[in-house]
Amino acid sequence: MQTETGSRTLRATNQPSVRRPEQRQSALERFLALPEGTACQLIAGEIIMSPAPIPLHQYIVGHFYAKLQQFVEAASLGQVFASPIDVRLNERSIFQPDILFISKEKACLIGERMIEGPPDLVAEVLSPSSAYHDLRTKFRAYEQAGVQEYWIIDPERKSVEVFVSSGSKFQLRQEAEGEGAVQSVLLAGLSVDLADIFP
Repeated sequence: MQTETGSRTLRATNQPSVRRPEQRQSALERFLALPEGTACQLIAGEIIMSPAPIPLHQYIVGHFYAKLQQFVEAASLGQVFASPIDVRLNERSIFQPDILFISKEKACLIGERMIEGPPDLVAEVLSPSSAYHDLRTKFRAYEQAGVQEYWIIDPERKSVEVFVSSGSKFQLRQEAEGEGAVQSVLLAGLSVDLADIFP
């Protein structure tokens, strides 16, 4: 009798533990549990790993960041950040924009770990691994979250497109390819010459 009881106990102990549905970690919980500096984003509820950007991508990011930072700092308008930095738009979307601007009025969004809400301005530099999301998934998420201005910088075409929020939709307001300059609608007076950001 004791052997049978011991056997039943042993079988019960060796059973694999099954989590109830409410105990399973959500994608958000798994994302937040990742070590600091993990190169990934939460896009449409899915954790997407990101390879390191190529030198051309970083060259463009650095030059655009310098231009934007200089303008914002000179007029004391807020803060500019460059990737990697997490931006939580909602429970299914935590992105790492290449460059973002937070106005002084929205400084409360700058949390200890991440930006907790939509920045005023976001810029993404396209790359083969990110173009689909930058032009579609993230485009719609930024639009719906209330980002005021979205810059798409394309190294292949040497082009810049500036989209501005109009109600709940983005509208293309500025575009230049190859040469010329584009101006920000949100940051009046900010003009970026393509020759300053493309090598």
